[in-house]
Amino acid sequence: MTRLGTGGLWGVGAGIACFLGTALLGPSVFQPELEGGAGQPPWALEVHPSPYLVIGLVVAGIVASTAGLALCFAAVRKGWRVRALPLAAAGLLAAVAFMCMPPVGSTDHLNYASYGRMAATGHDPYATSAEDLSRDPVAGAPEEWRTTPSVYGPIATGEQALAAWIGDGSVRLTVFVMSVVNVLAFAVTALILYRSSKSEERRLRTALLWTCNPLVLFHLVAGAHNDVLAIAPMVAALAVFGPRAGWARSLAAGALAGAGAAIKLPAALVAGGPAWALLRSARAGHRWRALGRFAALACGAAAVTAVSYLLAGPHSLDQVREASDMVSFATPWHLLDESLGAGSQRDVIKTGAMLLGLVLFVLLVRALPREGVDEDRRVTAALVLAWLLAAPYALPWYDGFGWAVLALLPWARIDWILLAHTAALSLAYLPARAPARIRLPDDLEWLFTVVRPTVVPWTLLAILAGLVAACLRSADRPPVTGARPRASAGSPG
Repeated sequence: MTRLGTGGLWGVGAGIACFLGTALLGPSVFQPELEGGAGQPPWALEVHPSPYLVIGLVVAGIVASTAGLALCFAAVRKGWRVRALPLAAAGLLAAVAFMCMPPVGSTDHLNYASYGRMAATGHDPYATSAEDLSRDPVAGAPEEWRTTPSVYGPIATGEQALAAWIGDGSVRLTVFVMSVVNVLAFAVTALILYRSSKSEERRLRTALLWTCNPLVLFHLVAGAHNDVLAIAPMVAALAVFGPRAGWARSLAAGALAGAGAAIKLPAALVAGGPAWALLRSARAGHRWRALGRFAALACGAAAVTAVSYLLAGPHSLDQVREASDMVSFATPWHLLDESLGAGSQRDVIKTGAMLLGLVLFVLLVRALPREGVDEDRRVTAALVLAWLLAAPYALPWYDGFGWAVLALLPWARIDWILLAHTAALSLAYLPARAPARIRLPDDLEWLFTVVRPTVVPWTLLAILAGLVAACLRSADRPPVTGARPRASAGSPG
């Protein structure tokens, strides 16, 4: 048991070290070059490592991280315990280290900087593309999606505009400011998860699943993806709501859910858990009180989301509608898309994804742990995980939503499923950059032509089958008896 846990921690540490080394080496196939003033943060070496070295480092980091977390999960189930605070502190220190180095893995941060520059200079990022402002050093910096306006919510655009204003024409400084905000959001999420835990075992869980999870650190923090900005208000909404929430807390939880949706729309799923709990409470006999709190929740969410998008202008949802038809290479839906004729049957795929998501939600609601769990958190986790596993468009950093909500639940089989899902998607994007821009050696092209579009989709399909089987096994178990009943969302306060 102790050997399992110790070996797991060594794996976690090795994974973080590999990812830190990749970022520290400087511009490579994993790290686009940042333009800007000399000496400005973020900082890295300029050794121009070979693709073999950095891809090898990242693969080693993914394998070590996955094995380390798996060993820790197994050890915890056997009774192993270690203090959570040092682990959480180590994770936060790693996050600060990543913040000080240029982002790795994709070029999304260049798009964020571009949209922020557009907003800061009076252009509408929802109707303007990088190609339209190609001569601007920041707005014209993106490598990919150069003809695509922003798909991100108004609050995310506001943060990007602030970073661009501080950056004052420097891509490097603009990206650094966004990285600082990301790390603050990551730390706030870690603090909420830690403080929401009522035992040392649950605090250890939040450290392993979020704060010191090397895959989360790599994709959300080292990758500087703005998903972490949406995750923070999601987790805050669940923390504010609680089992005895009155109308004021319900209103605040709704407002936080709306803020998350105004950063990235999938964050709106967090409102589903509290809404479910309140509606169940209304059916159980606390009708008017529960319905009043449901109205407060809905009003808070609708007000923040609606005002944000109205202020952003008439084009703020244009690209969201376009993105809803997309299918990413590494999902099982890509296999179906190719067999039906690439791009010709996207409505069929969207319908199939919605039906699959509904089935997964029903299975997860039945299978996720009930004892010692607030109903709103359990249902939110089921909604988020069903979306992640059924979506036609999936990228590894999206799994951050799943890790954050799972950290609020007890240990369960779904931990292993999400770990396998994140690891598989991580190996699909080595790196998540356009092949034409990085010019991989010919003997590495199979990463793009075989692993991403074929090997990983079939792997994810197998993981999905494993999830269904695990849910069916869990649902067949008799409910735990003798446990002290917990207060529901409709219990008298």
